[in-house]
Amino acid sequence: MGKMLIISAVAGLATVLGALIVVALGKPSERKLAAFLGGAAGIMLVVVVLDLIPSAITYGSIGVAFLGFITGAAILWLLDKIISRFHDNRSSGMRDQAYLKKMGYLIAVGIALHDLPEGIAIAVGYAATENLGLSLALAIGMHNIPEGMAVAAPMRMAQVKGIAILGLTLVVALFTPLGALIGFALVTLSQNSMAFLLALAGGAMGYIVVSELVPESMRRHPNYAKLGIAIGIIIMTTIWFLH
Repeated sequence: MGKMLIISAVAGLATVLGALIVVALGKPSERKLAAFLGGAAGIMLVVVVLDLIPSAITYGSIGVAFLGFITGAAILWLLDKIISRFHDNRSSGMRDQAYLKKMGYLIAVGIALHDLPEGIAIAVGYAATENLGLSLALAIGMHNIPEGMAVAAPMRMAQVKGIAILGLTLVVALFTPLGALIGFALVTLSQNSMAFLLALAGGAMGYIVVSELVPESMRRHPNYAKLGIAIGIIIMTTIWFLH
């Protein structure tokens, strides 16, 4: 169990590495932000379409997957409304910063919901064979890097301190080993429960892509947003095929 927790923690900490890259680069330009946000949208879209939803259907059924997806989207919609009420500022500049900060929090929540079943998947894979667990951890760690960048980019643009961004992504990173602990304790987890969790993450990430990432990246710079989306799709599709 110790080794399984270590590899799941390393996979989760890749999120912090992604955030650290953005923090080290400093405040991104409008073009860079558009590309970062577009890239995150492309990455998340591939994860939802090629990984989370098909896996949910495989583990359970179309009905369970649909219910989980709708629930995940509804949770993020509700969080969006709640967070928005706390950032209703008068000046346009402050509104812009608040919007970016809200987006960072929403992305963090979506990734955390995504990382939980991923941690469970690492534990389940590790319980089957050690090599499978390591392969899953490697693949998850690889796409956690750009996900960390997706959290950090809008928050950095909102002038949030680097230490606060890294702290937030560290909290998000803990959801992977937390999921692994849950998976270890519930190796006999029912397939429908796993399907619901996977689809829940898919719905949360789908909401972020459609309602936040794509519109905001296009507003910042349409051409760089499209470039970022294309690059994100290519990167994540390549990773998906490799693992």
